Amino acid sequence: MSNKLTILSFVALTFACLAFANEPKPLQDFCVADPNASVKVNGLVCKDPMKVQAEDFFFSGLHLMGNTSNPVGSRVTTVFAAQLPGLNTLGISMPVVKVNGLVCKDPMQVQAEDFFFSGLHLRGNTSNPVGSRVTTVFAAQLPGLNTLGISMVRIDYAPWGQNPPHIHPRATEILTVLEGTLQVGFVTSNPDNRFITKVLKKGDVFVFPVGLVHFQHNVGNGYAVAIAALSSQNPGAITIANAVFGANPPIPGDILAKAFQVDKSVVEQLQSKF
Repeated sequence: MSNKLTILSFVALTFACLAFANEPKPLQDFCVADPNASVKVNGLVCKDPMKVQAEDFFFSGLHLMGNTSNPVGSRVTTVFAAQLPGLNTLGISMPVVKVNGLVCKDPMQVQAEDFFFSGLHLRGNTSNPVGSRVTTVFAAQLPGLNTLGISMVRIDYAPWGQNPPHIHPRATEILTVLEGTLQVGFVTSNPDNRFITKVLKKGDVFVFPVGLVHFQHNVGNGYAVAIAALSSQNPGAITIANAVFGANPPIPGDILAKAFQVDKSVVEQLQSKF
């Protein structure tokens, strides 16, 4: 009996891995299934992200024994997107619905302007607390990028400004310095957390692997400019300080106090800045 269970478990895991391997690459943070949508699509329609709740990512019940009183003596308890809407990550394409990415335009209505963007020659306004400005060229700005898995940005840095520590959850970034001198770096994943850093000058190139915390800091007295390419039409950006101390609603202060090993009053002071 134990051998049969082992074999069944192995088969189940194999199919689970195959299913996971065939999932399309996400183009946004999540695509929670909306089972009440009236639109018919290949998969499940995405729920409005602003209406998503913790319950959409939660399922309870796998600790309960299924009723095996049937001719084959087994019961399958499913945890599919129908039961756990947060599992939904299927790419769908239909007008006037929320999809994983952007809906495709009718090919017969496509124009040259859909593949064109102008503006990266303009300096971004760096008059802000961090002293940098990111000008994005994603599918939202350049529709022809949709489904191509690539995008780019221009980053302007005031003297001693920085693009603060952040991650791109869906993209690797390759950055080229056009003007100025930048200190750049990233931190490897747990448990090593190695800090890898280098000072770049005009013409230098540096790559930031997908999902790792990274930054750029202008270490010169003049303005600096960089161009970066990213391996997703919508790479996403999570700025560490904003996410941790500026979450809405706020992350409870006692949780952050313990995580950072500081007094709760320090956390509250930091949260007040975001």
